[in-house]
Parts: sequence; structure tokens; C-alpha cells
Amino acid sequence: MLEITDKAREMLHKFSEQSDNDLVALKVEIVGRGPKGFQYDLQLISKEDAMEDDIESEIGDLVVFVGARSAPYLEGTILDYKETLMGGGFSFENPNPLWIDDVSKAVAEVISNQVNPLVASHGGHVDLVGVDGGNAMISFGGGCQGCGMVDVTLKEGIEVMITEEVPEITAVIDMTDHEAGTNPFY
Repeated sequence: MLEITDKAREMLHKFSEQSDNDLVALKVEIVGRGPKGFQYDLQLISKEDAMEDDIESEIGDLVVFVGARSAPYLEGTILDYKETLMGGGFSFENPNPLWIDDVSKAVAEVISNQVNPLVASHGGHVDLVGVDGGNAMISFGGGCQGCGMVDVTLKEGIEVMITEEVPEITAVIDMTDHEAGTNPFY
């Protein structure tokens, strides 16, 4: 599933040595998608903090948990650690498309072609987090994050556009942390 280079493994061990917990594992999850590809969450966690549906594997001498929804999108991915003039950091080389299934692709297309041009006028954007059954899970950003009109935008605009274009979707769910919004339009 996931390959970890020697340099990345070395750095992960270095970070895990700083932990007070001996049962440290790596947790990898895709948390979003953007113009530059996948957005990842990479954490060292206690084994007991893994989610029930996480997929556990051992890669070399590391215990790795992968979020169940992320697993198909991490197939063949290489986790590396790269040194730069500004320091260093983990990087992912992922050969997978942003969306694998046709429903997710269709919802992402509606968001890209219809929704985002409309909310861009308020400095906002919408990202597809994922599709689960008949639910499309989205996240608002920019001027839409924390906006007082977001519920109206969601129910009377975005949900209507998506459900009309993608009949497999019956509801659109807002996954945004609106408390973190710093510059809402309204």
C-alpha cells in the first residue's frame, strides 16, 4: 500500500523517540484535495488512539494506520523526507487520481465548474471532502468559512446544484470548522 523511504523512516524514528509513549504508530490520512493534489495528515499517535476502521499494517519496523477512506488513494504512494535550504519535511509521491469512483468525480466536477465560480465572488471556495453513500461531504474555505449565510448557500444553492447534476447524491453535508474562519464575507 504505502512505501516509506529510509530517510523518512529515520526521521519518523527520531520524532517517535521524543514521545513519552512506547506504543507509537504512524497515522496517515488524506484530509483534502486542492489544485496541487492531495492534502495529507501525518501524525504519530498511540496505538490505542487509532480509529476502529483504520487499516493497520507494518512497514518495516513501523506500525502504520491508514484512514479507511484514504486507503484506496494511497495505493502505490511513497512517503519521503526531503532536506531543503529552509529545513526539511515529509513529502508524498502519489500516483493516484484525486477521485477514483464516478460519483465522486461527477460531484467534484459540479463543484469546480458551477459552485466555485459563484462563491469566488465572495472570496470563498468549496472542496469535496468525500462521498459516503448518497452524501457528498464538502468543506468551505476563504470568505465562506465562518460566513453567516453558509447554511443558505449550502441548502438553496450547492445542494440543489449537486443533487440535480448527480442523482446518486441525496444530501450535501458541511464538514467545515466555521469557528476557525478569519475573514467571512458576511
